[in-house]
Amino acid sequence: MRIPRLAIAGTTSGVGKTVITCAIIHGMKKRGFSVQPFKVGPDYIDPSYLSLISKNDSRNLDPWLMGNKEVITSFTKNSNSDCSIIEGVMGYYDGFSGLSNYSSTHHVATLLKAPVILVLDASKTARSIAAIALGFRKFHKNSRISGFILNKLGSKKHEILCKQALDSVKIPVLGSIPKDSDLLLPSRHLGLIPVTEQKIMKNKIEMVAKKISEFLDIDKLIEISDNTPSFSKQKLRKTKTPKTTISVALDSSFNFYYQDNLDSLKREGAKIKFFSPLLDSKVPSCDGIYIGGGFPEILGKSLEKNKKMKKQIKDLAEKEIPIYAECGGLMYLTNSINYGPKKYKMVGLFDATTKMTKKMKLNYTQGKIKSNCIISTKSKNLRGHEFHYSEIDSISNDSKFAYLLSVGNGIINKKDGLIEYNTLASYGHLYFDSSNYAQRFVEKCISVSRR
Repeated sequence: MRIPRLAIAGTTSGVGKTVITCAIIHGMKKRGFSVQPFKVGPDYIDPSYLSLISKNDSRNLDPWLMGNKEVITSFTKNSNSDCSIIEGVMGYYDGFSGLSNYSSTHHVATLLKAPVILVLDASKTARSIAAIALGFRKFHKNSRISGFILNKLGSKKHEILCKQALDSVKIPVLGSIPKDSDLLLPSRHLGLIPVTEQKIMKNKIEMVAKKISEFLDIDKLIEISDNTPSFSKQKLRKTKTPKTTISVALDSSFNFYYQDNLDSLKREGAKIKFFSPLLDSKVPSCDGIYIGGGFPEILGKSLEKNKKMKKQIKDLAEKEIPIYAECGGLMYLTNSINYGPKKYKMVGLFDATTKMTKKMKLNYTQGKIKSNCIISTKSKNLRGHEFHYSEIDSISNDSKFAYLLSVGNGIINKKDGLIEYNTLASYGHLYFDSSNYAQRFVEKCISVSRR
């Protein structure tokens, strides 16, 4: 099974991986290639940019969440385009810990036997850029680095100095991008702003991708992507006949979903209907609800005003319709969200409030499922991740939890996964095919439809 592919890595976070990956996708599409994007690590925002430019749903690749085998399966199953482009995460060798490259971009590139293009921030260096490049090439016995892209160059002279220094490394420079404030993208507390929120963001990323692509050697990048080994054919799971309907919240407030999770629900027999807690007056007719993460605090005023939607979701929960919610979805189901001096009333299913924090909680999580719930039986191991600037406050003493975490947030035996009726809501995000979560959730929804 032949899959042309490239991984785009960076020396650190913030070197420009996302916009450069978008530019490479744009450049390939301009030459008539179809491109399938992937993103290493637990990320929802960057993939939305890759999807916008490629016009294909971006997929996440994360060995911690998925396991090595599932990374390869997802990659090969979804690589149906002329080329697959993989955007890395953080610095090239940054993974779960400082002791190994586990779950790093290098780990994923090694699993997929993908050549790597390393993005170097040249803004405050010249000859020393060669030392950085050489260090990354020699840090691991097989770095897989096939080329460099220089970003944030101050002038033509600066570019010449950097290229002269890199001649000694014997790896080609495939792009030289000038420093330009017009090529920067706006961000806020969780990183880049999702493209689903504003049309102006879509126009901006399209403009930036087009402009940066002019500074890249797209033809050479295509040539490198084409010189890759083949994969053995992967056995795919069978798709079941639809037997139930799950309504999924999708709008500017709730848009953090792994496409693989939605696909796994369909594979297990669910028909998916989308709805907006912001704009719709009711949830579509269904047997279960899935509310993902996002930024409910940003649009808290509008969510608060939609009283019909909040009341219906609470009523459905009390009727024991299965509801699965993650992060922003959890926040929405509490009594209120306190965002600075403002307080917005939410669904009120859980007797707790949400307050914003100054420090981001970004961790892989691991633990046990200690109670039977809508996605699993008890005593099963769990792996996920959390990524938020809020915490649950004023929680009722008799609240029930499904998870007991041993890794994540620096707290041993941390509780997560609030349970009320047939609702499960947590700060932790899960990859459904790391266990039988999708199967279990769909089965619960089917049982409701038969009542």
